[in-house]
Amino acid sequence: MSDLADKTCVPCRGGVPPIKGTQLAELHRQLGNGWEVVNEHHLIKAYTFPDFVQAWAFTDRVAELAEEQGHHPDIHLAWGAVRLEIWTHKIDGLTESDFIFAAKADARFAPP
Repeated sequence: MSDLADKTCVPCRGGVPPIKGTQLAELHRQLGNGWEVVNEHHLIKAYTFPDFVQAWAFTDRVAELAEEQGHHPDIHLAWGAVRLEIWTHKIDGLTESDFIFAAKADARFAPP
């Protein structure tokens, strides 16, 4: 598991620039695990499951995590699949907390 998963998301109050360039690349490298950075703006990852119920259960775990961390991704649920899209809406880009949340979501991917 990434060290990022050990950190806590920090609420963004705005007024800070989104992460770009080498800092973005370094956080992405630390995250790994199939996460894609799209246009230096958001993170996206698709998880697959053998059925709808397990995909739904993961969605519930991610929703609980979002409430715990005060950081809420876009969650797309379909039969056997969940796609997460993460960015900080307040600054319309990425912060370290987005990468922290992504690492924590990966930790919740394993069944309880």
